[in-house]
Amino acid sequence: MNTARVVLVTGGNRGIGYSIAEEFIAQGYRVAVTARSGSGPQGALSVVADMTDAASLDAAFAEIEEKLGPVEILIANAGITRDTLLMRMSDEEFDEVIDTNLNGAFRVLRRATKGMIKAKFGRVIFIGSVVGLLGSPGQVNYSASKSALVGMARSVTRELGGRGITANVVAPGFIETDMTAALPEEQQADYKNRIPAGRFATPLEVAKVVTWLASDDSAYISGAVIPVDGGMGMGH
Repeated sequence: MNTARVVLVTGGNRGIGYSIAEEFIAQGYRVAVTARSGSGPQGALSVVADMTDAASLDAAFAEIEEKLGPVEILIANAGITRDTLLMRMSDEEFDEVIDTNLNGAFRVLRRATKGMIKAKFGRVIFIGSVVGLLGSPGQVNYSASKSALVGMARSVTRELGGRGITANVVAPGFIETDMTAALPEEQQADYKNRIPAGRFATPLEVAKVVTWLASDDSAYISGAVIPVDGGMGMGH
């Protein structure tokens, strides 16, 4: 019964978000994805939304609620990067990343929890990053936006934990996507040397952890950071 629950994956039109949506569909969930452009996998309800615009998110939620029902499982995955060294980083490059990755997660969280409180059930899963806790040169904006999700998940846990709602962070390391495939071979080899597992993850390996966290099997896990990074960020 639980797998007929309604799932929303933000940024579900490519990369990890697309794989997460695909895996939820494969497991029989009712899945909606939001994206600024493009669409999610076959079988998903694709809704256009902008993470930086509360009104557009409200409209997206209204459409999802009408067509599928209230969102019970929220995967806050939408994110952007504007990598550059600190001394060269503009206010705009910092603000843009924070507004999408952090403020955007807050906007969808606030909207989704209305229905979750009513239902006395909810799963909130933030897609963080190994660099949120490990740090990364050239990513002051991105790593700050991702580490902030940990505080958000833990505060939600304390605030709403008694209402059947959990909030966790999944922190992927390097994943095989178009982005990593485009890196020069030498750079890929250098990254793999830093990962105890010696390889990048497949997007499915992240998706399987996310679907497990959304399931009844993990009802007693909340406020956790679950790394999917091959051991790269240990101790962080």
